[in-house]
Amino acid sequence: MDRLRTPFFFVSLVAFGLVVAVETGSSFLLGLTTPALDTATQLGADVPPGVAQRPGGLAISYLALIDVVLLGTAVLMGVAILASKRLHARAQGVVTLIGAIILIITALVLLFVAIAKLVLMVGLLLAFPFGTIVYLILFGSFPRGEAAVVLSLIMFLKVVGGVCLVIAQQRFLQNKGLVAMMITSLLGNVVAVFLHGLVPGVLVSITDAIAGIVFAIVGIVWAIILIIGSIPAIVRAVQATVDNVKQLRAAAPDAVQT
Repeated sequence: MDRLRTPFFFVSLVAFGLVVAVETGSSFLLGLTTPALDTATQLGADVPPGVAQRPGGLAISYLALIDVVLLGTAVLMGVAILASKRLHARAQGVVTLIGAIILIITALVLLFVAIAKLVLMVGLLLAFPFGTIVYLILFGSFPRGEAAVVLSLIMFLKVVGGVCLVIAQQRFLQNKGLVAMMITSLLGNVVAVFLHGLVPGVLVSITDAIAGIVFAIVGIVWAIILIIGSIPAIVRAVQATVDNVKQLRAAAPDAVQT
């Protein structure tokens, strides 16, 4: 029961890594290429730069803001297996703090991008008739079927990773933070599928952006939790370093006398 089954643990790491890889590469998997921008321009629409390259498709890629937390936690557990407990205890807090700060900055930037895109899409949709036409050209053909396939693949990989993690060591279920991360990750998939299927096809880009906003906020919340959790580890590491320095200074006079 207490023995870690290393092969299953590393299979879970690979599965979680593939989840993040698929999510960050979802734009290419969904074929979100440049729409008919020339047609929109001919209608007199002033389309902001960069909009044409990513017509929607935010939800799946923004899921990585949540799943990277799960992957990072699993990687830190793997480092604890390979490295000494003393080194891991000292490095864990600092690594977690730096990673959480980077995640917050990234999530904030992506949050503003998603909000701006949502405002743009809603504004175009309500600006009847020409704005609505431009919206339909730029955002009205969201690849909902392809997105469902990608989300199914991601869900499968998450289930494989979670099952292998439990098989590797049942005590992982006692880690409330890890279990909460896993539940949040799975719920993210459910939310994306729900919002993609909630409205008619021409409006999916809007609900997709809403899902992206939700995932960015959840990622920020988890990053804040990680920062709070890393503080005790950093304090312990600093205290251990100070104690070691004091011991070395105390031993130095004895060494000189001998």
